[in-house]
Amino acid sequence: MADEKTFYITTPIYYPSNKLHVGNSYTTVAADAMARFKRMTGYRVWFLTGTDEHGQKIQRQAEGAGKSPREFVDEIVAWIKELWEELDISYDDFIRTTEPRHMEKVAKNFTRYYEQGDIYKDKYEGWYCTPCEAYWTERQLEECKCPDCGRDVELITEEAYFFRMSRYADRLLAHIEANPDFILPVSRKNEMINNFLKPGLEDLCVSRTSFDWGIPVPFDDEHVIYVWLDALSNYITALDYGEENSKFDIFWPADVQLIGKDILRFHTIYWPIFLMALDLPLPKTVFGHGWLMLQEGKMSKSKGNAVDPRVLAARYSSDALRYFLLREIPFGQDGIFSLESFINRINTDLANDLGNLVSRTLTMAERYFDGVLPQPAGSEETSDKELREMALQTPGLVEPLMDELKLGDALAELWQLVRRSNKYIDENTPWALAKDESKKERLGTVIYNLIEAIRFISVMLQPYMPRTPERIWPQLRIAERKDLQSFESLASWGGMVPGTVVERGEDLFPRLNLQAEIREMQGDPPAEISDDPEKPEQQDGLINLDHFQEVDLRVARIKAAEKVPKSDKLLKVALELGPGEERQVVAGIAQYYEADELEGKLVLFVANLKPVKLRGVLSQGMLLAATDDQGNLTLTTVDRKIKPGSRIS
Repeated sequence: MADEKTFYITTPIYYPSNKLHVGNSYTTVAADAMARFKRMTGYRVWFLTGTDEHGQKIQRQAEGAGKSPREFVDEIVAWIKELWEELDISYDDFIRTTEPRHMEKVAKNFTRYYEQGDIYKDKYEGWYCTPCEAYWTERQLEECKCPDCGRDVELITEEAYFFRMSRYADRLLAHIEANPDFILPVSRKNEMINNFLKPGLEDLCVSRTSFDWGIPVPFDDEHVIYVWLDALSNYITALDYGEENSKFDIFWPADVQLIGKDILRFHTIYWPIFLMALDLPLPKTVFGHGWLMLQEGKMSKSKGNAVDPRVLAARYSSDALRYFLLREIPFGQDGIFSLESFINRINTDLANDLGNLVSRTLTMAERYFDGVLPQPAGSEETSDKELREMALQTPGLVEPLMDELKLGDALAELWQLVRRSNKYIDENTPWALAKDESKKERLGTVIYNLIEAIRFISVMLQPYMPRTPERIWPQLRIAERKDLQSFESLASWGGMVPGTVVERGEDLFPRLNLQAEIREMQGDPPAEISDDPEKPEQQDGLINLDHFQEVDLRVARIKAAEKVPKSDKLLKVALELGPGEERQVVAGIAQYYEADELEGKLVLFVANLKPVKLRGVLSQGMLLAATDDQGNLTLTTVDRKIKPGSRIS
């Protein structure tokens, strides 16, 4: 046990004044990816999240809703837990500040602070922002408004208990300067030192008398403990701090505390001072990441412009949302959410790169080897060596990036392997090798290497997109092979067993029509018939341009075709839609075309039809053809050479 590697990671505990938005999900998804990665690499992990449920704002909102504060927060907390379940958040504990295990320890700590002279009673007069639960001096206000949220503040005069922040200021500054990883990114550290510590810390109000929804001060019933001393303590109360043989002894100090930059001051000044007063070590790293914003500015519940993560996850999958949040936004910086950038990430990285790699590799395994994984040859060519070496190097590149909280960079390294695998297909042209019986062994080596590369990718995807590997593994027939799903299995190449029968399944991420998705998500109504003579009418049997543009028509090159077994009418057609993108179509054209005469034709293809199986064979679209009244049929082709994948517009 002494040598056991442990890892404790926390998110902020969320304020259940309303449902959470996709920006809140960003923090928790990032923490979950870190927790999953550490578990996968052999750490004993404790991952904490939860809710901060006390305070004047909650009490006022509950009264406005005609509910008790407890009823009000219970409903929202239930919604938050459902959200985390839908996003596959693998937390080990969910702390609520209304739980006795938390309240009792906070009250006990408050008494200790008071008895050792860290807390004293006085009268407070100052400016208070209820939404932020923050006090401000006159000089800190910006145009008479809260400097954090820009909303109105109110002048408060009341008796209160105060924490002597100045007693620990020099000690905290010395700690920050001696521990460069304590506050990250570095820009956040400089902000805390220059804006708060060096100008001098004012004592902090830690109790209130104007409301009662909070933890009572143990020795003064007229006061409740103010939100930040209450809320911040959750990181140790959840570990049963103060009890014998507790999780606190195993996991504290926290390795990483992830927060949004808007609450950095509370976590890097107030929180460490509270810990110092308890003679406890400080967290190793407090990481203040940027905001996920909309193009028009900050996303917030109070502004009413929040994007609902449950809607996005339900429509596009939780893995697609997790991938976007982790890949699109440089961790530590602000990022922009737009539906367009989200859909483009799905189409480019998930559909074209990952999904296409898996689908066409397994299609070729079925086509050329009846799904039986071939034995690779003993010799290897340059492309084999490059693919194998990149696969073996990638885990070692990803791990330090995760340790440095560069989650997007870690995913980018993994996607280098995804794209290298697609390039490997283009370099080796399996469809050409399949035409020459003397190259059957080489073809087998190529297919084996691709499937082994997909296994490597699927294992490394687990922290970021936990559901996708579980969809890939049954296709590789390793769903029950835990040894082939482990991070340790990536230390050597060749885990896939020749003779395994693989089988292609449904597309992992079907390509989406951007404009159609935007219209659907924005709830745009369908076009209506108009009395305006200047406005085109939509008549019976006619469609408008918007409807036509929902069909993804493209030029495709036929690479190969063969008859579907036990069918006189169906051909299985392999199509190329551009570099690295293949589709398979089942077409009822066997009575009109021989399979061999189709190769090389440039035809028109509907690319966004829902995949179906015909006679047990997957069909991923439709070829366009014309028929006349005499029963003749001809495929629609183009009259000049044009790149496969070109769109019809």
